[in-house]
Amino acid sequence: MNELLLRSLTPSVLGILVRRGADFAAAEDAVQEALVEAVRGWPADPASSASTAATPSSGEHRVRDPKGWLVTVAWRKFLDATRADAARRRREDLVDEEPAPGPAPAVDDTLQLYFLCAHPSLTPSSAVALTLRAVGGLTTRQIAQAYLVPEATMAQRISRAKRTVSGVRFDQPGDVATVLRVLYLVFNEGYSGDVDLAAEAIRLTRQLAARVDHPEAAGLLALMLLHHARRAARTTPDGSLVPLAEQDRGRWDTGAIAEGIEILRAALARDRLGEFQAQAAIAALHADAPTAEETDWTQIVEWYDELARLTDSPIVRLNRAVAVGEADGPRAGLAALAALDDALPRHTAVAAYLHERDGDLTTAARLYTEAAWKAPNLAERDHLTRQAARLNTHRSTDGCRADSPAAPDTAPGPSPRGE
Repeated sequence: MNELLLRSLTPSVLGILVRRGADFAAAEDAVQEALVEAVRGWPADPASSASTAATPSSGEHRVRDPKGWLVTVAWRKFLDATRADAARRRREDLVDEEPAPGPAPAVDDTLQLYFLCAHPSLTPSSAVALTLRAVGGLTTRQIAQAYLVPEATMAQRISRAKRTVSGVRFDQPGDVATVLRVLYLVFNEGYSGDVDLAAEAIRLTRQLAARVDHPEAAGLLALMLLHHARRAARTTPDGSLVPLAEQDRGRWDTGAIAEGIEILRAALARDRLGEFQAQAAIAALHADAPTAEETDWTQIVEWYDELARLTDSPIVRLNRAVAVGEADGPRAGLAALAALDDALPRHTAVAAYLHERDGDLTTAARLYTEAAWKAPNLAERDHLTRQAARLNTHRSTDGCRADSPAAPDTAPGPSPRGE
């Protein structure tokens, strides 16, 4: 079973069912059931199978047209559920509309589905959660991590959203701001590496920016391009994280950086500043610096001030504390950090970094160890553990100050976690 193939086909199959008259909640259930059937019965690489069987049956399938197979099975699942629901018996005439098995139309419904999921009957948070689950292909756990809530809480939120839109025809697309938030979080999942959706999020955001007259769509596209440009340098071959200050800037994608900066300049020229444009401006200052030492931290602090004004986000203020520490010295950064809740994600890691820069290696080593236990993923945990070990080694061998610490990547990533 080709998981990547299933993920790529899911939005199109879901869109086809919705266009044929299925309400979104029922269509999403039917598509999920079809995916389960595919997982159980498809060979390892259905796209390359040579046989002609497209009609579902028991046992392993040799599928020539995976999309058509999924549409056929999902539509039958939907019809079965429709027949079983007495309140929807009026839809029995849909049985006659079942198309013959065969190639499905090559229509990309993904972007339209993002709009449809941002339905006026849903709150923005519910719309984002439902879209990430149904269209983005993320698991409930991944969405919960993005929102910093327990998985059970997110599962309930998604269930409530599906109940809310059950029976609703999606003919009133939601607003652009909600769609942008969805794309923002989808990109973050790809950027953080758990699910590689970054390129897909960029593709869809590029489409959106071309279709709507909204400066924040351009701002988000610029932000994605500028962050994605650094992706090759963010990890070592073994998967270890490379802090921004240590990254090989020769591996950054200069073409993506140039495009991102050009898009950002055009958006800023419209004088309708939003949070994505402000984040992109910070990312552009990092990308434009020839070396880490030449980074214009004073301007970055000013942009963080704008971003804090726009969002009032504690994560933004946490990242600002790092920038203040770079612009005005570590003690100024620690003073800014002291005003924030120490329960914030990555607060302990930032405190460790600033204490190290201030020369307090004992406190820094302890905080790096503490931060490692709180890390949201294995790569970050390993990185913080290595930082603690580095300081402990220096303290035990010569008692002198450790090598210059690796500055965290303070450009605000597309995430409430501030990556």
